[in-house]
Amino acid sequence: MLKKQLPTSQARPARMTETAPHDLAAAKSGLLGAPLIRRPPAKVYGRMGGLEVRLARTKGDMRRAQRLRYHVFYNEMAAIPDVMASLSRRARVVGSYRVLRQEIADLYDGFYTQGEYDIAPLIEAKSPSYNFMEMGRSCVLKPYRTRRTVELLWQGLWNYIREHGVDVMVGCASFSGTDPRQHAMALSFLHHNALAPTGWRVRAHNRLHVDMNMMPASDIDHRQVLRALPPLIKGYLKLGAYVGDGAVIDHQFGTTDILMILPVEDINERYFAHFGAPDELEQALDMPDPTRLN
Repeated sequence: MLKKQLPTSQARPARMTETAPHDLAAAKSGLLGAPLIRRPPAKVYGRMGGLEVRLARTKGDMRRAQRLRYHVFYNEMAAIPDVMASLSRRARVVGSYRVLRQEIADLYDGFYTQGEYDIAPLIEAKSPSYNFMEMGRSCVLKPYRTRRTVELLWQGLWNYIREHGVDVMVGCASFSGTDPRQHAMALSFLHHNALAPTGWRVRAHNRLHVDMNMMPASDIDHRQVLRALPPLIKGYLKLGAYVGDGAVIDHQFGTTDILMILPVEDINERYFAHFGAPDELEQALDMPDPTRLN
């Protein structure tokens, strides 16, 4: 979750302690020594100016992130809502990324990606040697859609990945619209140049599968494709990600989805100089002053 820190004069007072119910009477009577339950300060996974990256930890954090997602996906992209929600113009969350680690997914219904792609066999084949994490529904408020903001969000994600020993990132990325033919050249480019090798390949479910091989490789204008690719997909490719077999039309969100698969061991090493190597984490996480947190 990407949050904008308000100036001190605008920020609400932080509530970092709360009195246990059975000690309430003692606290009211002025007795000293009433035990307090302290909420540990949030880890900051990245910071740039007034922006910082940290996990959503409270119901308020979740609501603000959901309002942002509703604004971006439903208001801007005209997705079809299944639940109505109200928006707050004063929301301080300006970007979000949904992350789901494998050990958490295993406790519930698995990864969201399984609804579009048959990813379970890959996870079974690679476990326990590889620890998976799903990333999805990335969104940033329009005024903050800059390269520096996106890089900050990526830095935070990378620190989280290193902290939890994640080996493989998976998740869907999207093209706008539900007509794959409008993206025929880009989808064909991905099929010919970024299709996952056999050991990492995942296929869209047969009932949803849309063939990405719409044009021969010789007819593809690479420069035109690189201009047309969504920035998120382009970013994944630069890091060394693969794509799954087949696209999927998401009618609710009004998008054409593709599966991205990014093993950490295949990340282009030149990016470690900027974001840090997988085994270098000591200085990456920031424990902020609790008085600054809401």
